[in-house]
Amino acid sequence: MRLDYGLKLEMNQKLIMTPQLKQAIAILQLSSLDLAEMVEQELLENPVLELDESTTVDNSAETANDAQLQEYFDWAEYFNDGADSSHASEVSDEKMSLAALLSAVSTLQEHLEFQLHLTILNTQSRLVGKYLIGCIDDNGYLSGTVAEAAEKLGVSEDTVMEVLKVIQTFDPSGVGARNLGECLLIQAEQKGITDTLVQAIIKEHLDDVGIGHFKAIADKMNCTTHEVQQAVDVIRTFDPKPGRIFDGGSQPSYIIPDVNIERVNDDYVIIINDSNVPHLTINPYYRRVIREADNDAKKFVEGRINAAVWLIKSIEQRRRTLYNVVKTIIDLQRQYFDYGPRYLKPLTMKEVAAELGIHESTVSRAIANKYADTPHGLVGLRTFFTSGLQGADGNSLSATPVKRQIKELIAAEDQHEPLSDQMIATTLAKQGVNISRRTVAKYREELGIAASSKRRRY
Repeated sequence: MRLDYGLKLEMNQKLIMTPQLKQAIAILQLSSLDLAEMVEQELLENPVLELDESTTVDNSAETANDAQLQEYFDWAEYFNDGADSSHASEVSDEKMSLAALLSAVSTLQEHLEFQLHLTILNTQSRLVGKYLIGCIDDNGYLSGTVAEAAEKLGVSEDTVMEVLKVIQTFDPSGVGARNLGECLLIQAEQKGITDTLVQAIIKEHLDDVGIGHFKAIADKMNCTTHEVQQAVDVIRTFDPKPGRIFDGGSQPSYIIPDVNIERVNDDYVIIINDSNVPHLTINPYYRRVIREADNDAKKFVEGRINAAVWLIKSIEQRRRTLYNVVKTIIDLQRQYFDYGPRYLKPLTMKEVAAELGIHESTVSRAIANKYADTPHGLVGLRTFFTSGLQGADGNSLSATPVKRQIKELIAAEDQHEPLSDQMIATTLAKQGVNISRRTVAKYREELGIAASSKRRRY
């Protein structure tokens, strides 16, 4: 057996995910708020970047293509989307600063401690109160037991219980309870509800209420099912998690649309809403450094300029890709924009990608975490991509309007004889929508609507 050694030269193609390409893909997926945060961070880390307050976003893109920079770098397109570079989207001039309009929100513990300071208690009771408040979780329930608190603080259980009763009178109603039953009883007492049936159901039959066994409760309580259901209706007005309105002290959530779609005559204007994203340019000083500095400094600055230009190009590419995707959505969902959500048609990302000549993963990234302000309200861009059902005429129907029809049928039903899933499927079939009972059940659950047995009124 003979072994030969030698050198052989081969050529092959492979896709390498460079850091720049990873950054470009990440930028495409970011919402306008996340992109603004990312740009702010880049401004801190890259010295050659600076804010361009005198030009528009389009001019910042021209800065990235400056002829002086092109002699150092040769750029390749990283998205084969066929975008027309001469076509730029409009940019809103409004500066959106909703975050500045929102005041700081206190935590549940801060809210309770404020009320504690307004309550006339002795020094020891105040210390016990602060400890107990610190043991209340984000849902408003007391963690641990009275005995544990008494042992930790070196006081009697009666003292701890007395202070806990005071805390349970604080806002929000039901806070400081040790379990769900106590939470609901506190709320009933504070609302002045003295119905013994309500209190008895809370104390003894909450499990049966959860599974809708009203007849079983009625048999045990020697009353009618109608009376039990009325008592349960009262109980359902209570908040089982009174502390959640504070959301752990976080800021209220709000949505800034990434795209504004406005109707002008018979056409639609697309406005990419990235006005809160800082406009970037290259500091001219570093262009001179490249020509005058030694090799080490020149190499460092070239690397920083390389990263800066790629960032600017990636942001502009994001805008063009987002604009083209939204424009295609409008063309393919024209009836939705003209007549409303009922006319939403089935649409896949593959269809949009085929129209633009790009990969469907690019479409998926472009619409990720993004919302559009349309003539019919604020909607997520993913809303326009829905599965379809077969209509009686052979045409495809979007699942969204079918869900709306199901919701309308249930809203108009006789509460004493609610529609079953099969009855809803039969009714929709008469309206030209071929749908199975299982699909009706699936859509009903997605809408958060209970089954007919739990919707029945006695």
